[in-house]
Amino acid sequence: MGNPATPEGLALRCAEVCRDPALRNLPYKIELNAWGKIEMSPASNRDARLQGGLALEIGRQLPHGEALTECPVLTDIGVRVPDVAWASAEFMRRHGETTPYPRAPEICVEILSPSNTDAEAEEKTRAYLQAGALEVWLVTEDGRIRFRGADGEAPRSRFGANVELPAPIEK
Repeated sequence: MGNPATPEGLALRCAEVCRDPALRNLPYKIELNAWGKIEMSPASNRDARLQGGLALEIGRQLPHGEALTECPVLTDIGVRVPDVAWASAEFMRRHGETTPYPRAPEICVEILSPSNTDAEAEEKTRAYLQAGALEVWLVTEDGRIRFRGADGEAPRSRFGANVELPAPIEK
């Protein structure tokens, strides 16, 4: 069955995947599991709207850092890519544009699609928190946000952000 890749091996594999021209412009989010194998998740325009709204609001409301989209993060379950993240100015000074980040930014946001299981959401939440995130936001397709920290679920973000997301567009 083999052993999971080392953090160094995952970082090298991530760089290899980023350089692979065959993997550019795919309509999927690409992540690596603990063994360095590629996992892909389909993207939707609803996800794109939520991601854009989150990044704009987080960047506006938390000015002492940067809102990031799809930044690779080294975790104990592989290289995972939160849909949106917020990194403090100190985090950015320390890590810059290192790919993947060796630690998770302070806030990691996952936009959940119908194909995500509760177990997957829990696994990613735990992995981001273990990798250094202070808070994980889980966003449903209808725009509801659940906030999770090391102490469990919270009614609001500890960072003071109050994000309202766009409702789905009815056709």
